[in-house]
Amino acid sequence: MLSSLLSRLRSFRAAEDGYITVEAVIMFPMLLWLFGGTWVWFDVSRQQSLNQKANYTIGDMISRETDPLNDAYIDNTFSLFHTLTDSDAATADMRISVVYYDGNSKSYRLEWSEARGAYAALAKGDLTRYESRLPIMANGDEVILVETWEDYVPALEAGLDAFEIKTYSFTRPRFAPQVIFDGTNSESDGNNGWGNGDQDATGNSLCNNNAENADEGAAADECLTNETGGNNHEKGKKG
Repeated sequence: MLSSLLSRLRSFRAAEDGYITVEAVIMFPMLLWLFGGTWVWFDVSRQQSLNQKANYTIGDMISRETDPLNDAYIDNTFSLFHTLTDSDAATADMRISVVYYDGNSKSYRLEWSEARGAYAALAKGDLTRYESRLPIMANGDEVILVETWEDYVPALEAGLDAFEIKTYSFTRPRFAPQVIFDGTNSESDGNNGWGNGDQDATGNSLCNNNAENADEGAAADECLTNETGGNNHEKGKKG
């Protein structure tokens, strides 16, 4: 009996005849599952990349601002994030914060924070858990933190459960020492270093413009520093 069974198995192994329809019925579901799983893992990588690029775009956009931001600006930025990531307010969240570094105390200080969606804005006590993720900064420097979240639900079950895509970035202000949010930067008195609205003046700030005027012999107005409120250019001084 054993020899008969072995003989049949050898015959089955050596046989090359069959029906392609039967083989297709067996293999087609496996091919579909393989294709679907590959697509799901590709799609989650694509969506993660979209979220991170949108995060960088928002940080870069805000870093170029020289006028104070307001609620309408943050709302429109949130809408931009939805457009860039093809998401909506029900599935995506955003938080923008500005952090100042005090070199004397070697500590970070939260200047302002605004959030849209399910997550709340940062409070001063929340900043301690970010210290290991913040860059090395010079005294008086600021960075813009942009955080985003999006709920991702895979279209197929392919070894991947629903999860939250998180992105994080920090960007230094480009054209002004700080980025102000209306009504929150009381210490700066609304002056981000551009000269309170005179950013179009020669030299890109009221201070620089006054310095150039003084060099030309014109009577320059007093220019105040952002931190102490003292004069950083003497009125009418040449050179």
